[in-house]
Amino acid sequence: MVYQTHLSLIAESAAKFASRPVFRVPELSANGEVDDWKIITYSQFASDVETYAKYWSRTLAGDSLPARSVVGLWLGGLTYRDAVHIYSVARAGYIPQLFSLRLPNPDVIFELLAKGNAKALIADASFEPILVNAPLSVHIASDVCVEDVLSVSLPPLVEATNGDDVVMVFHTSGSTSGSPKLVPCSFKWLDAMIAKAYHVGKPRNNLEQDCTVWMGSMSHIGQTCMLLGSLQHGSCTIQPTKIAFSSDELIDMITRCRLNRLNQFATFLAMHLRNSKQDTKLLNFLTGLDEVLYSGLALPREEEDWAYNNGIHLKNLFGSTECGAMMLSVGEQGDDARYLKPINGTSYGFFPIAPETQNINARLLELVILSESGDCPDPSLRAADGHFHTGDLFIEAAPGCYVSRGRDDDWIKSENSLRCDTKAIEDNVRATCGDLISECIVVGNGRPSPALFVEAKDDTSEEKLKKLILRRTRHFHSRRYLHERITSPEFIFVVPKNTLPRTATKGNIRRRAVEEAFREKLDAVYGMSF
Repeated sequence: MVYQTHLSLIAESAAKFASRPVFRVPELSANGEVDDWKIITYSQFASDVETYAKYWSRTLAGDSLPARSVVGLWLGGLTYRDAVHIYSVARAGYIPQLFSLRLPNPDVIFELLAKGNAKALIADASFEPILVNAPLSVHIASDVCVEDVLSVSLPPLVEATNGDDVVMVFHTSGSTSGSPKLVPCSFKWLDAMIAKAYHVGKPRNNLEQDCTVWMGSMSHIGQTCMLLGSLQHGSCTIQPTKIAFSSDELIDMITRCRLNRLNQFATFLAMHLRNSKQDTKLLNFLTGLDEVLYSGLALPREEEDWAYNNGIHLKNLFGSTECGAMMLSVGEQGDDARYLKPINGTSYGFFPIAPETQNINARLLELVILSESGDCPDPSLRAADGHFHTGDLFIEAAPGCYVSRGRDDDWIKSENSLRCDTKAIEDNVRATCGDLISECIVVGNGRPSPALFVEAKDDTSEEKLKKLILRRTRHFHSRRYLHERITSPEFIFVVPKNTLPRTATKGNIRRRAVEEAFREKLDAVYGMSF
């Protein structure tokens, strides 16, 4: 069997859609405004990947790296050049191990590179000063000119026939035991991603080219999957000035780049929906889009209702790093608009977590990716039964239709949909500050970073207690992603003992109840109203 890959997609799309725009890239004026959106065609993208692949083939051969060696890429993943670097390293015959700038600790990067058996690291120029003593060869990602590699030749693109071979390595977006987990991705898995991305990216109007916008970092699975869908349909992807782009920039992309499908993480989309309540022009632009797809988190119910009630073509995509896109919402209006169905071609199970104690009409079901499903992740991530247990809980609202009911573990998701292990933070606080606090809880679902609530054990002043907690937990947080860190006293809230809401039976602190009870204080600290 021959498997589809990201490289075969580039070759096929460049042949089929050669002159079409594949990317629109902002060209900024001196004051930071977008002067124009530069067009990059499919043929140019394919050519740039080949040019950069020649450069990396020559450069990494200088390190005596054999083909299919793992090469780390520590990039923002938010620019066209980043995408070219990622694809070109693969085209040069190596296996990219991808890190985003949201994991800024080099010690953790080096540990993960060692776990992935990586032989070299390609890094963003901003990291050059902290990589002088790296334990492996380091190269800086920079621009490459065609003239610099005219004498370099690349072998023909080889068909992928061994489905178990690893083609790339991602990492979970949250840290477990102080470090993210490796997510090795095989050719079989990637082929399944491409098949699912076809359904996600299918145009509503075949008479015009679809145009969407960068959803997140190419160093993570979300935007990787979205681009796989766009390439298959000859669609265009706009590189915004930043992922949390303003409503004015959204309107500019609609008017000047003909954006017709908006893909965003829920937190960022919610901002546009809130703005549209006071801006009729923005609302009209949103209702005119063919699709408004959100992912990563649930939309706040108020914004979700506003979108449905005003004719915005809302679509919910449910996914994860380990499995990519998994489920899509069924409709656009009415109750079924909130129902999710597995994407065609997958093989999933929905298993009761406690069947003997639940009402059959509202029992909680765990989503399990069965081993026979092409998108079932690497065996190292599966449970003893051979399947991948997501930990995501649902109820079956209609036959084959599901509604999310959160997770059965201790994770929350940040505003850009990256996961944060709250239990690990809480355990560290209890271990290092047990003489200072009687209990603690971490909150911050949908926020840029977490916040810590502690119940003080004695009458230590609030300011002193916060400083002590920060000092004792500093090393722990230095190893975590930026979106998992608590590094400022502003994000530590001290309350009297037994103040935090608890369950009636076991007395466990209720995370969601804490978020609701202290919402105003949290809004004030984060400088937003969510």
